[in-house]
Amino acid sequence: MLLFQVDEAVNISRNEPPLPPESLYCDIYHNTPPQYTFHTLLHRSLTAQSIHHELEASFQTQPFKLHRLDAGPSRDTILTKSDALEMYKQMQLIRRTEQSSDLLYKDRKVRGFCHLYAGQEACAVGIFAAKDPKDAIITSYRCHAFAMMERNVREVLSELLGRSHGNVKRKGGSMHMYAKNFYGGNGIVSAQIPLGAGIAFAMKYNRKPNLCFTLYGDGAANQGQLFEDNLQILGDIKSLEKTWRVRKIFHVHTVTFTSIDIISAANMCALWRLPCVFICENNDYGMGTPTSRSSASTKYFTRGDYIPGIWVNAMDALAVRESIKFARKYCVTDGKGPLFIEFATYRFYGHSVSDPGTSYRTREEVQEIRKTSDPILLLKDKILTSKLAMKDELRKIENQAKQEVDAAVKFAKNGPVISTDALLTDIYHNTPPIIVRGHTIDETKVQPYTRTSDII
Repeated sequence: MLLFQVDEAVNISRNEPPLPPESLYCDIYHNTPPQYTFHTLLHRSLTAQSIHHELEASFQTQPFKLHRLDAGPSRDTILTKSDALEMYKQMQLIRRTEQSSDLLYKDRKVRGFCHLYAGQEACAVGIFAAKDPKDAIITSYRCHAFAMMERNVREVLSELLGRSHGNVKRKGGSMHMYAKNFYGGNGIVSAQIPLGAGIAFAMKYNRKPNLCFTLYGDGAANQGQLFEDNLQILGDIKSLEKTWRVRKIFHVHTVTFTSIDIISAANMCALWRLPCVFICENNDYGMGTPTSRSSASTKYFTRGDYIPGIWVNAMDALAVRESIKFARKYCVTDGKGPLFIEFATYRFYGHSVSDPGTSYRTREEVQEIRKTSDPILLLKDKILTSKLAMKDELRKIENQAKQEVDAAVKFAKNGPVISTDALLTDIYHNTPPIIVRGHTIDETKVQPYTRTSDII
């Protein structure tokens, strides 16, 4: 009997598979996290808990230009396969969404203004690839991409078509979309700039480890709001006045906080080292005016004067990502205050859909940019040449993006429209009903004490 048991044990041991090499690092400590990471030649990491086979590749970004900085973002960067495919997917979704928006507008399904982001996808995708989820973004009326990445395609297209499932229940349209930590979508040129400074102030005041990305176009770079800022942006003045700390900061030579009318937004951010990144999306044309005809100096990254700046080739999504990583470290980790960044980019459509975009630039110019500098094609080339993914994988992503956008278009077209009563809701929040005059020629109405969501 004993001999039989020994023979059986020998046979079992012969057929048992050998232990994997990662098991050598197991059971060294009990109930403690892994202490070390071991790297192999294939960029695989072994820990006491798991094995990770993430394919990655090294790239060098386009060069940066610096203003008042000894060192800038790193040009050497590593891109993992999962990050590459996610960035490619988001860029495809933005492009497909904007193409569909263009067709819907021309089919008279979209009313009002409609400003498309096609050609500038690397800007939004690069920012989201590096920012913290709690960082704030505020931008101009060219906002579809940011709203879509924070929310979804259905909401954006439903908002454009005036449906109740829209981003803001059909009340914002193309230029006014919002999400958590995304403050719009602002229709007035450069109006968002002082608001961005106020958001940065709030973050520092509340000691949050975050920053505000304040985006504007080259057409807004010459507006006074960039350099002049009404202090009302900082919030509820009356409540702030009750705070001793704020009273002391703003009480200078018997001039109280509320009596100060205008102050430089850039200067304010620099003076108090506010975590604000001013980003100029320079797409070469302010409406139909080339930058060379509107600005004596087109080096927008130097416009901050004493505030450091960076020029970025924003057709390169990885260059954008690295610049945002640098900005977060500079503004938040190191606490050095504001930063100016210029994204050199290009829009493939006109200023808005009603602008053919060919009266102030040639078709050949647009075709050349599409051929040589399309941000989606540039990222695709990086992925394929580095063998992070094969053509079939990218083609699958392209098809999925098309299907998602097509489904969103159908959803938006068939979506319900909110009732006329809902037009009177959400005018004020947490206030008693008010009389709305001029509702019709001979009628006034009392605003119902309801939210739009209560009616839908």
